[in-house]
Amino acid sequence: MDVVEIIGASIGLLYLFLEYKANVWLWPVGIVMSAFYVVIYATGRFYADAALNVYYIFANIYGLAVWTYRKRTGGAAGNTATDELTISKTPKKKILPLAVSAGLLWLAIYLVLGKFTDSPVPVGDAFTTSLSIVAMWMLAHKYLEQWLLWIVVDVVSVALYFWKGLYPTAVLYIVYVAVAVMGYISWKRQYVNSRAE
Repeated sequence: MDVVEIIGASIGLLYLFLEYKANVWLWPVGIVMSAFYVVIYATGRFYADAALNVYYIFANIYGLAVWTYRKRTGGAAGNTATDELTISKTPKKKILPLAVSAGLLWLAIYLVLGKFTDSPVPVGDAFTTSLSIVAMWMLAHKYLEQWLLWIVVDVVSVALYFWKGLYPTAVLYIVYVAVAVMGYISWKRQYVNSRAE
């Protein structure tokens, strides 16, 4: 399993680099990484994280579609042109629904893990899973604040994975924390620059 975990962590580093660069290739790489982590987390009895990575496979497909096939109406009737999705702030009207969704997901996942699995950390596993679901949706829409959620998820995950003995993954998540901080700064700079143009 250590070899699988090392490969998964290595793919995760590539994914992080592509996400930092806001490169569309992050989505196909994310699909492969998620497939590895379904196995890694299920073996480590992080059941919500394993299920989350099944969700990530589909979320990566969705993100690829949103980033690649976003269309806008062109000048002439019937004409369309590809319009690259730009980094934006999360609309204020979406903040409360996203927060409520994260809270309800946390509760639901915690109840399922506590009742139907032998998860050693149902509260932490449910917490990181619920925030990750929301953050992934925000990433697909290129919302700047998705990085803030990833920072919280990654810090909590470092502690959980060290505690469970998933050391390569814990180290990967330390890198995730650093990249998430740098990613937030980079995306914020891009957002400010795009507003100035």
